[in-house]
Amino acid sequence: MFDRPKEMMMLYDLTVPAWQNGLRALSGELSKAGAWGADNGIGELQFAVARLAPDMFPLAAQVRFTCVQALQPLSRLGGLAIPELPEDATDFAGMQQQIAATLAVLDAVDRAALGEDGERSVSFDLPNGMVFDMSAFAYVRDWAAPQFAFHRVAAYAILRHMGVPLGKADYVGYMMRYLRPGTAPAA
Repeated sequence: MFDRPKEMMMLYDLTVPAWQNGLRALSGELSKAGAWGADNGIGELQFAVARLAPDMFPLAAQVRFTCVQALQPLSRLGGLAIPELPEDATDFAGMQQQIAATLAVLDAVDRAALGEDGERSVSFDLPNGMVFDMSAFAYVRDWAAPQFAFHRVAAYAILRHMGVPLGKADYVGYMMRYLRPGTAPAA
């Protein structure tokens, strides 16, 4: 019933495929926002600088942070070299380039690169001086996945806040590959 037996589950399986799904969905949402914005007189720079609250980062930063959160664990878990992303984009093309560059890295990751030892130690520090020590599994569960999700949801919420007609089908459209035949509602 499941894609892979439990005994073969690796840290890769808990991270890379989910980030690929999320980034591809975000790319589609940005495409939809670009078309909707053009039809409704909302410019790309207006989208790039839009934010949910004055103390939150704007859309362009949320997109970049989503990409960064998909890349950092590759370094922390697998010691892989990851590219630095440029500063926040000012248009949809720039945001799409960041997503495409991130997906290219994710698409090239070998399943074994992140390992399967969820108990090994992972440490990381934040710019404010805080240092965290945890197991690799706890890092994925308690830091990497929530950080990716936070910035991914913030980008989606900004687009919705701007009026883009997005819905859950845009956010998790990749789920359609799992839909049992004959169970979709009639249009």
